[in-house]
Amino acid sequence: MTSPRDELLRRVVADVAAHGLGDRSLRELAAAVHSSHRMLLYHFGSRDGLVAAVVEFVESDQRRVLAELAVESETPAELIRRLWRRVSAPEVLPFVRLFFETVAHRGAADLTAPWIEESAPITERFGLPFDPAEIRLGVAVTRGLLVDVILTGDVSAATESLERFIEHWQSAVTPAEGG
Repeated sequence: MTSPRDELLRRVVADVAAHGLGDRSLRELAAAVHSSHRMLLYHFGSRDGLVAAVVEFVESDQRRVLAELAVESETPAELIRRLWRRVSAPEVLPFVRLFFETVAHRGAADLTAPWIEESAPITERFGLPFDPAEIRLGVAVTRGLLVDVILTGDVSAATESLERFIEHWQSAVTPAEGG
């Protein structure tokens, strides 16, 4: 059973996905999701708190997608490519922009640690050693390329760079560790 806060957050996330966040006030967001600004304040404390909750919701969903894709992928490289297609898709880019706006304007809790922690079983599935520094590098490269996509709008150039990263990464692992 979903809590009232979670249900409200889901409605806000759906609205932000459809219409963006921009400079919309809490009142505007509340009206769009058939709520009141007081309910948003009650559940999230402030506009910044709401934005942080949206970012964490989306990040959590992306990590869930990573786990699902890992089960369906034959190799780590295939997993990286499939996740990239997901996070660089036009319908996800408003959330990518929101992620960077949130981090830039108000800072954020450590949003990298969960990616590292939740990657341990995935690396094990592929028979690779769990290396937090390696996972952090992959997260950083992906986020850097997403910044490039946001700034330039050129997903194919960023995808080409991701392919180069995958090549470098694959050449660094031993053949027995796959790729």
